[in-house]
Amino acid sequence: MPGTRLRQATGKTIAAVGAPHAARAGIVRFYDCLTGGASFLDDCVRGLSLPRKSLAPKYFYDEIGSQLFEEICDLPEYYPTRTEMAIMEANAAEIARLIGPDVELIELGSGASVKTRLVIGHARPALYVPIDIAEGQLRSASDALAAHFPWLNICAVRADFARPLRLPSFIGAPVKLKVVYFPGSTIGNFTPAESIALLRGVRDMAGTGARLLIGVDLKKDKRTLEAAYDDAQGVTARFNLNLLARINRELRGDFQLSRFRHKAFYDEDLGRIEMHLESRCAQFAHVAGRRFDFAPGETIHTEISCKYTVEEFQALARRARFEPQRVWTDPDGLFSVHLLIAI
Repeated sequence: MPGTRLRQATGKTIAAVGAPHAARAGIVRFYDCLTGGASFLDDCVRGLSLPRKSLAPKYFYDEIGSQLFEEICDLPEYYPTRTEMAIMEANAAEIARLIGPDVELIELGSGASVKTRLVIGHARPALYVPIDIAEGQLRSASDALAAHFPWLNICAVRADFARPLRLPSFIGAPVKLKVVYFPGSTIGNFTPAESIALLRGVRDMAGTGARLLIGVDLKKDKRTLEAAYDDAQGVTARFNLNLLARINRELRGDFQLSRFRHKAFYDEDLGRIEMHLESRCAQFAHVAGRRFDFAPGETIHTEISCKYTVEEFQALARRARFEPQRVWTDPDGLFSVHLLIAI
């Protein structure tokens, strides 16, 4: 990929991507694929200029946002993380048997790679390729995995997985199959139409016969869903408001955070949670010298989280040319993990 750089754990640039690279056991390499394209500033100005203001949820995850999200995952109201982890713990051996040995494990939105340890420990992939937009967390998580699994080849890619991506090729790792791992129900952050487009891109990247292991949050009662996204301790509110704080820190913004409040609700007709930042009063704020006005009650739309039944998600996956192979759920039917085959 033109402009991509390959870096060892030291951060030193060691080769340009283009030809295949030998992968030796225990080596951690970093690829920066974020060159070009829209920047944080471009996306913010574009989103705040819309009639219905919005900010992309991928920008939640600076260092502070990533730390806050880890706190969210431990909250009593936030069931998805612990429920998905329990499903993975209960079924990791079967998952490893179904995907087989000597795979290239590609993780989208890898974050802290906590659940991934279960897959790696049982399946022992020949190569692990975490993809994430947050460089700091990508580096620290890769180094931690390298220490825990000293035999593992890790090729970390800093990229926006929602955009078309061609991964580098490797030699020296006995890869028989590509397996894409997409945990955390991150697929819910995209509309159904966007999800189909994203999954088609995943299929094109991984190829026919590849496996997709994906976590999907299930539809349930409104009260449980809204509590998960508006917790009593206010951690999710701080996580949402940190997006404005990040704009202040990085883009010469002057948002007054106390003049906005976190708002989350479940839209039963659309089957999704919506998160917003609501203006408490008439006000304006600047981003890199650009002024944006807000009416009382006007919101900045920051995130959706779509929920599905098992059957709804399988139908969506088929439209992206993935055939369901196996699905695992918890006893309470809160969450699901799907294994699909690219056809």
